[in-house]
Amino acid sequence: MKLTLPLGLLTLIGIHLLFLFCGYIAPYDEAQQDRMAAFAPPTKVHLARSYPYIYVCAWNAHETDSGYDEDCSQKFAVHLFVNGGDSHLFGVASPGRISLFGTDGLGRDQFSRFLFGARLSLFAGILATFLALLLGTLIGMTAGFYGSFVDSTLMRFAELFLALPWIYLLLAVRAFLPLHLSPIQTFFLLVVIIGAIGWARPARLVRGIVLSGKERNFVLAAKNLGASNGYILRRHILPQVYGVVLAQAALLVPQYVLAEITLSFLGLGVGEPAASLGNLLGELQQYHVISSYWWMFLPGIALLLIFFSYFVMANALQRRLKFIAV
Repeated sequence: MKLTLPLGLLTLIGIHLLFLFCGYIAPYDEAQQDRMAAFAPPTKVHLARSYPYIYVCAWNAHETDSGYDEDCSQKFAVHLFVNGGDSHLFGVASPGRISLFGTDGLGRDQFSRFLFGARLSLFAGILATFLALLLGTLIGMTAGFYGSFVDSTLMRFAELFLALPWIYLLLAVRAFLPLHLSPIQTFFLLVVIIGAIGWARPARLVRGIVLSGKERNFVLAAKNLGASNGYILRRHILPQVYGVVLAQAALLVPQYVLAEITLSFLGLGVGEPAASLGNLLGELQQYHVISSYWWMFLPGIALLLIFFSYFVMANALQRRLKFIAV
């Protein structure tokens, strides 16, 4: 357990840094098109003992299952730390292309779009989680500490949110609002909607911690010595809430990322040409894409690995909290 938590944390930090610097790591811009390479399969990277040591071959349109045939009479060396109009971690000279996840129907590099789309979706989930936990912590601490009418009113309100299926409520609220917004406006709108809907469960958990914590001897002693409510909440109650909030964050981020993906998949989120994971997976709504181009599933498989990392982190946090409690 002592190794699981740091390992999970380092993994998540590495994933977030990868997406944070996606503009440098991605070999192409998210909107760059090449209509001559529509639905091209993933590029095969070759290794050799002589120069070029790492290279890719040209793709030629051909009557094969993928629609393309590899032509290794044309080799393009893979260069690291490419400096052109923009700096990239790796790339090949034109007219060569390196597409690790293949291309979509417009010839856009799926790997580059995955990095840009994951950055948008992941950070939308993080910001929405921060908003939900901020609201949930404030409401839960207020309800648990003051009790009585305040507690009953806030918790009945929370139960109303919990009783409603959150995905349908999310779809209804987003569909009611304007659809024609810029990508930046849509991004922050999604963050506000998802975060504002998701506060109820964290609020109930925080309320339970506060109800237990305010009856502890050191809190009662602080009250008897004349400490203000604000001081008690900040100094004695809030530290007891941190662990639960962190565990909730690890659970809520993938859930809210999935919420953003769902909205974009259904056309209610960030629209083209901006990339989001929902847009990438939206291609799979077409039967001919599902049946003919297996590489269009690769962003979804990579997304599962991200979710698994968050699950490992949340599990490690929960085990750590139980260990501390014992």
